[in-house]
Amino acid sequence: MANIRKKFKDGNLDGYQKKKYVAKIIFTYILGYKVDVGHMEAVNLISSSRYSEKQIGYLAVTLLMHENSDFLRLVVNSIRKDLDENNEVNNCLALHAIANVGSSEMAEALSEDVHRLLISPTSQTFVKKKAALTLLRLYRKHPEVIPAAEWALRLVSIMDDPDLGVVLCVTTLVMALAQDHLDAFAVCYTKAVDRLYRLVIQHEYSATYAYYKVPSPWLQVKLLRLLQYYPPTEDPALRNALTEVLQTVMSNSAEPSRNVQHNNAQHAILFEAIGLAIHLDTNSPLVDTAAVLPRSLHLFQGNKPRADSLEPLKKHQGTIILSLRDKDISVRRRALDLLYSMCDIDNSELIVGELLRYLKIADYQLREEMVLKIAILTEKYASSYKWYVDTILQLISAAGDHVGEEVWYRVVQIVTNTEDLQEYAARVVLEHLKTPVAHESLVKVGGYILGEYGHLIANEPGYSPIEQFQVLHSTSQFCAAPTRSLLLSTYIKWVNVFPEIKPQLVNVFERYRHVLDAELQQRACEFFALACRPDDDEVLQNVCEEMPPFPPRVSGLMSQLNRKIGDTEDKRTWIHGGKELNLDRQLTTHQTIKNKDPSSNTSVKPTSAPADADNMMDSLAGLDLSAASHPPEAEAVSRLTIGPGVDKWFNKLTYTAEGVLYEDVQIQIGVKSRFHGSPRTDRHLLRKQDLCPSHIIHVYRQCQRPERTLRHVCQNPPKCACCAHSKPTNLAGRVQKGVYFAAYFDSVLLGGSPPNDLDTTACYDHQVL
Repeated sequence: MANIRKKFKDGNLDGYQKKKYVAKIIFTYILGYKVDVGHMEAVNLISSSRYSEKQIGYLAVTLLMHENSDFLRLVVNSIRKDLDENNEVNNCLALHAIANVGSSEMAEALSEDVHRLLISPTSQTFVKKKAALTLLRLYRKHPEVIPAAEWALRLVSIMDDPDLGVVLCVTTLVMALAQDHLDAFAVCYTKAVDRLYRLVIQHEYSATYAYYKVPSPWLQVKLLRLLQYYPPTEDPALRNALTEVLQTVMSNSAEPSRNVQHNNAQHAILFEAIGLAIHLDTNSPLVDTAAVLPRSLHLFQGNKPRADSLEPLKKHQGTIILSLRDKDISVRRRALDLLYSMCDIDNSELIVGELLRYLKIADYQLREEMVLKIAILTEKYASSYKWYVDTILQLISAAGDHVGEEVWYRVVQIVTNTEDLQEYAARVVLEHLKTPVAHESLVKVGGYILGEYGHLIANEPGYSPIEQFQVLHSTSQFCAAPTRSLLLSTYIKWVNVFPEIKPQLVNVFERYRHVLDAELQQRACEFFALACRPDDDEVLQNVCEEMPPFPPRVSGLMSQLNRKIGDTEDKRTWIHGGKELNLDRQLTTHQTIKNKDPSSNTSVKPTSAPADADNMMDSLAGLDLSAASHPPEAEAVSRLTIGPGVDKWFNKLTYTAEGVLYEDVQIQIGVKSRFHGSPRTDRHLLRKQDLCPSHIIHVYRQCQRPERTLRHVCQNPPKCACCAHSKPTNLAGRVQKGVYFAAYFDSVLLGGSPPNDLDTTACYDHQVL
């Protein structure tokens, strides 16, 4: 690397040598070593007319430079030049660089050129495909720089291109843009139906795009999903054509083939076809036909909003449950989604029980999602509170580490707010804690419930105070510090309600007073002080009062599930959670799209918030926030900080490198500066600024060579504004005194003796300074 750096420094390298050395730098970078040389040479190689040199230059720019690199500004013009050429190879190299780097500046400067390449009738097929995918990349990273609504008609028109590869890339781009601009891309609905009809019915495709005798399955999947973004069409011709396409897709999947790849492609298309059939009409014969197709039960989307669309599947509930043990994980995942969506008040106990049994042997990738779904179904369709408590405690015991904090938080909220459930919950949770191995989440639930409601069962055999303490305390040795902190809070509550076990509890507090963990130690000390107070003291009773009911709140489990599942780049038509959430989401989406329409000049009224109150962005959807971004000028003026010490702070900051910016009884904000400069910079600074001798002392402290600075100041006395001396008459003497004081102060701090007296000429002597 040192040799390469030397070669670059010497210069006089031809294009071949630059390419050779930059290639070595790229190889070194790929091996994992840091590279800090060769960036400028890579930029120069991009401008070369030879393909081999230009290729290495683009490769180096792509690998060695991040999107915020200053060198990228130097290559924008070269990339634009390559995009404008009629050379397809150079076009592709430039498109690769734009897609890989994708910086904001590059997107703003070159998006128009990429769009021009895509819509140009003279562009080659592979250039159009790369241009479409490059625009997709730029839109996903910087959607604000892509004028999607303006380009809609030209982009959708390319969906009629005779090359299916171009159609596939453009359809992917249209799907991404249509999700945020439904009205502008509405014309794509007709194009998608027409292309599907030509593919499936008329078989208009070349043999190149037949995958195991299935015509372009990826394009079919994307077109079927794109149609689900829009409401069902009212055009009879389009409706009939779409119905014929769906019937043909389902008939082709009626008899599975022995070829696994053919089955996979056919099932992928069938999956989206069933989803579109349900989207068009849940009561149509197509849905009933799909329900009885072999191997198609698991292909139904488990997140459809209407329960009546899944009625035909309830007859096959046993088959779907057996699919949980299929060897294909995609089948198992789809069966889980389908059972979650099929669950209602009638079959909730059966489905939840099956899911609990399957949870013990389920894949680790599915367990966290299964825990959330079981908890949601248990709370949503609980026939009784006792069944809810039993099921959730079984879930916590079986799932272990896969149980999130939000699950046991919700259990505590429901038990606290339901008085009839508290005694039963205390009894059941104590029985679960008696098992040989109790998970930490179960210990947390038990610690809270027994601390609050353990006294309700204290008089029953087997649930005495000492037995409760022994069971709960025996589990604490395997718990983390936060759980032990919760158990200490349980013990202090028991001190108040169970005086017969007070000595054992005080002993625990005494032991924890000496642990290293600060939180545990502080709690133990405070609780020990409370426990040692007299019995008639009311402080302990007031501190240990029973927790009041929690305020009504929406369960956070649903929002947690939605965050866990998340939307892919191709957004799904529906979300998990049932009909109500999806209807609210539809209304919010349409209202938001309407508000984003630039042609609308009417004021926007706030819409009702969705059912999921924990989703902050959804709750703000539909509000006109544009006015808030332009505050009045009167409010835009920032308030000055006013306080009793402002003048003192300011005066100190004028001549010292550190000081106070703001201070009150709660907070102090300070600043500390360090300055490094060369003699040339110091002279330039003193020439441009008005400095007094106190400032010169500061410069003496900070500069690398203060003797030049001081000599220059004495020879060219500046105007001192802050000290009100326009032309100091004895500037050299004042500088000498300042330097003497600074040197004296430094020597005293370092433990040395004060310097000898300095005269006026000594302050210019390099040796003295």
